[in-house]
Amino acid sequence: MKSASHNQTEKRIAGESAAALVKDGMVIGLGTGSTVAWTINMLGQRIREEDLQILGIATSYQSEALAVNLGIRLTTLNEHPFLDLAIDGADQVDNKLFGLKGGGAAHTREKIISCSAKKFVVVIDKSKFRENLNRPVSVEVLPFASKLVDHKMKALGGRPILRQGRMKDGPVITDNGNFIMDVNFGIIEDPPVLAEKLDRMTGLIEHGIFENIDELHMAQDREVSIFYKV
Repeated sequence: MKSASHNQTEKRIAGESAAALVKDGMVIGLGTGSTVAWTINMLGQRIREEDLQILGIATSYQSEALAVNLGIRLTTLNEHPFLDLAIDGADQVDNKLFGLKGGGAAHTREKIISCSAKKFVVVIDKSKFRENLNRPVSVEVLPFASKLVDHKMKALGGRPILRQGRMKDGPVITDNGNFIMDVNFGIIEDPPVLAEKLDRMTGLIEHGIFENIDELHMAQDREVSIFYKV
């Protein structure tokens, strides 16, 4: 079993590998999570050492706070609706570069940012890679529609669980003011088919299946392998 320090090293080198893609003058989507935090840290370092001039759009309050602390200038999609690059982590990625996100309850904004970018890059350590996706799918749901979505998920063969807060009573509330459900579909052999069914579900704001990964930076044994969507 790998040590916690080894795992952090792999996250760091994956995150820093993607940061090398950023060029002067770019507008960048900044994802959420422990691996992409290393990307954001490296961008802050490059700003200090290289006078790198970039603008960032954060996908969560967490990423926004980190970027501000590191001196990364932030903007909005209203000001810059088309991004040069978006970099984010993932909970799982399969061998066809389909991904699952939503462990941090930020996948709606993350998907909006990734779809606004010319190129979407994901950074992970090897533990997040699977031949087939098999984690529960995180879905953001309107509170008013939670019972309806629960029923529809069960009709699709899923086992939905309303995510509960850890430091408070009651459900997790997203940055958008909605609920999160984690729905276990077992092994997901055809992510686009399931994604299409979820896209049509009334009351569901966004699901965590990402079909638009262009490039994957995966760290294993202190080296980074780069994979491209075929």
